[in-house]
Amino acid sequence: MAENMHELAPHHLPPFIPAADGGDWLFTVMLVVLIFGGILVGVFYLHLHSIPERLAHKHGRMQFELVAVLGLLALFTHNNIFWVAALLLAFIQLPDFWTPLESMAHSLSRLAGTGGVSSETLVEHDLEQEEQELEPGMSASEGAPHEPPPTPTGHSTASAKEQENKHV
Repeated sequence: MAENMHELAPHHLPPFIPAADGGDWLFTVMLVVLIFGGILVGVFYLHLHSIPERLAHKHGRMQFELVAVLGLLALFTHNNIFWVAALLLAFIQLPDFWTPLESMAHSLSRLAGTGGVSSETLVEHDLEQEEQELEPGMSASEGAPHEPPPTPTGHSTASAKEQENKHV
């Protein structure tokens, strides 16, 4: 074959030129590198994007959900302000508003004469009464007599009123 080559043709070709059979090893290597690199960039982007959610995970459910929604908005809209807001919200500990409100509701229910029964117990009691009143074959006036709401175990309405009088 060497005797058929032209005298001006180079005798040695560089390795990046494909062979006559069509196999290109450089193209194959670059294709694998690009696919692997694209996957790594995507994983890094999603990992970086989830930083606010991972930071807010320790604060509480409400704050975590708010940060998660802001993170999803930032991901789907590509507005970085949502991600920055989520990051700032993840670093700030929101004050606990629920505990004082629950305490006030408990105190008001004791003042109303329900004996400090939780609102869930009162709702369950009201639902039971409605079910008893609406049983088939009974009219609303024939229902069970109206019962007072249940009192917590170990406490009576009188003792709760006496305790309140001591504090006043």
